Formats: sequence, C-alpha cells, structure tokens
Amino acid sequence: MNKNFKIFLGLVYLSVLIIFLYLIFVNIQINRLNDFTYYKELQIIAENFMSKNFLINVFLFSIFTIIWVFLLGFGSPILLLAGILLGKWIGTIVAVFSMSLGALALYTTANFFFRETIKELLWKKYFKYIQLFQKNEFNYYFIYRIVGGLGLPFFLQNLLPVLFNMKKSNYFFSSFFGFIPGVFIFCSVGNGINIFIQQANNFSLLQLITLPEIYQPIFMFLVLIVLSFLIKKKFFK
Repeated sequence: MNKNFKIFLGLVYLSVLIIFLYLIFVNIQINRLNDFTYYKELQIIAENFMSKNFLINVFLFSIFTIIWVFLLGFGSPILLLAGILLGKWIGTIVAVFSMSLGALALYTTANFFFRETIKELLWKKYFKYIQLFQKNEFNYYFIYRIVGGLGLPFFLQNLLPVLFNMKKSNYFFSSFFGFIPGVFIFCSVGNGINIFIQQANNFSLLQLITLPEIYQPIFMFLVLIVLSFLIKKKFFK
C-alpha cells in the first residue's frame, strides 16, 4: 500500500477517534467526579433515558459498542457500562454480539489495509502463538479468547489473527463464544454497581464489595483467572 495513503488513513482514524471521545466526555462534569450524588443523578438520567424506546436505545448502544471496539477502545469500560445500562443478562447478550462484530470489522479492515505493517511489528514476538493457531485456528483462538488473550491489550487480541490470515467465520464465532464468560462477569459487576448507586446514600468501599451483586462476579473472575492460568500452561507453553 502507498505510504502516503497509510498516513492519510491514520490521520482519518485519529480524527474520528478524537471526535468520538469528545462526544462521549463533553457532558461529564469533571469537578463533580468525587461527589456521590452526581452518580445518583446520572443513574436516574440513564434509567429514564433507557426506559424510553428501550429497543431503539439497545440498538444504539450496540452500534456504539461496535464503533468503540473498531476504534481500538478498551473492553472493560464498555462491558461495565453495558451492565449498568442494560443489566447483566441483556447487557451480556448485546455486548458479546456487538464486540464480536466490532472486532470482526477491525480485523477485516486491518487485514486488508495493514497486514504487512502488522506482520512487521508483531510477527517475531508472537511467532510461537501463530504456529499454534495454525494447527486449529478456531479451537485455539476460542481458548485464547477465554483466557483473556494471554494478557495482551484488547485491541492487540483483535489484531493478532491478521498474522495467520484467519477465516472470518472462525474469527467471529470463536470470539463470540470465547467472550461470553468474561463479558458476563464484567456486566454482572456493572449491574452490581448500578444497584449499589440506587441503594446507597454515600460511597462506602466496604458496602460496595460486600454486595452480593459485586462479590459474586468478583469471585467468578478469580476462578476464571485460575482457570485461564491452567489453560495457558496446557495450551500456550
């Protein structure tokens, strides 16, 4: 690909990302972030907003999530937000589907435009994993998703299959099913935070972590970490 065209695409991406983040954070009152009543106000506003035209708002949140993932956004903030706005069950369904689509869009775009560049940057470092994925790309990438991408940043997890030109159908479905455990845990925590904000009059860390809706998914998360460690030792030596 022409170098100038790559620079142009990079500038377009950066511009879109800046505008996107600006639209997200423009209405946040920074000076009230340490005021618990501010979060209660936001919770009421969000609840009233979501209750009106619920299906449309779910659709808009899904589109937002797809774009967020496509623009290399971190996974955990959007999952907590899904749990807060949609609850743990609907939030999990919407987030898993949307993140899978967003990751697929990112992978497809990167594989088409930036494949050689990504290979130059990542090939040597992750060569041993590439050899493993090539044996059975669906099964190993599914396991890779479950174990949290071996600690790689979320956007790198999404780009790694560019190195072995993974089939799009395998990429989508292995991501979809591999996302479910982790997404459910984070959405459950988000739902727990929402319940805490509704019930509490002021912030208390002890009260927060002793809420069943919080400590239960945290326990599941710890179990998932141990399971991930065991799986990593067995399959990704």
